Amino acid sequence: MGTMVSSTQQVPILPSNQNPLGALPARFRRERVLIVGCGDVGQRAARVLPGNAVHGVRVLALTRDAERAPQLRSQGIEPLLGDLDRVATLRRLAGIATRVLHLAPPASTNAKEEGWLDQRTMALLRVLRLRSRPLSLVYGSTSGVYGDCQGAWVPESRPVAPATARSRRRANAERAVRCAGRAGIRASLLRIPGIYAPDREGGTPRARLLRGTPALRAEDDVFTSHIHADDLARACVLALWRGKSQRIYHASDDTELRMGDYFDLAADLYGLPRPPRISREQAVQQLPASLLSFMGESRRLLNHRLKRELRLVLRYPTVAQGLRG
Repeated sequence: MGTMVSSTQQVPILPSNQNPLGALPARFRRERVLIVGCGDVGQRAARVLPGNAVHGVRVLALTRDAERAPQLRSQGIEPLLGDLDRVATLRRLAGIATRVLHLAPPASTNAKEEGWLDQRTMALLRVLRLRSRPLSLVYGSTSGVYGDCQGAWVPESRPVAPATARSRRRANAERAVRCAGRAGIRASLLRIPGIYAPDREGGTPRARLLRGTPALRAEDDVFTSHIHADDLARACVLALWRGKSQRIYHASDDTELRMGDYFDLAADLYGLPRPPRISREQAVQQLPASLLSFMGESRRLLNHRLKRELRLVLRYPTVAQGLRG
């Protein structure tokens, strides 16, 4: 099935005599995309999908907050009330979608002993298997599953080595999704680095720069990868149609920067002071664990599959372009 090839083209719908959905009643003939975890990126993905009533894609989103329903409807998204942490509320999802975009993160804590399990993803997959299965499933994971690669260029074939509880749960979710792929769903994985965008809440380093938070000195610094939220949304949609079964894709731009250089670049663009540089030993003493965790892993993601197989043309190939907005 063909899909968009640029940022301005939409997902073409095949004639009914060529579309496997063509034999269904008209109200079920349209593609139905279910977004699970419809936050900022999910809403951007919904805007990429064509939405006219005759040939467009019907976009649905799982939400556990009834108060979000009007806001979702205003964007042409049909809200479905349900909670990934309450399995009984998910049964209505069985057979409802032809394609599923799963962007919901694992729970930050787990009441059970198996704190490395992503119970949310496993609950979702169990429901999706109950009736007619979706044609494709795309799971938004994290590049953190690789752990520290000491600055090496990382292909999608590199074995995972998650070093934090958060990334271990993501690796567990990946295994569950790939298992679903072996059971008849065309499942693809997007491994996502740092997401940024000037129009995204907390989507630029501006607040950090204003606080004067230090960065690591060059000899201690780490390589970090990025993706603009709009490019990530387009990658998600393309993967729903073009992603290969069991395939991993790096949803990353072409930027090759160490973390401190990224902050310096942003500071120069915003006309703010560059952050002070400190040693790793000083960082351990001065910075919270949440920041230190990102400073302990260095890698550079190769994105050849993103461009060659999904045929995504990055609108913002580098952070220098994307931060300018």
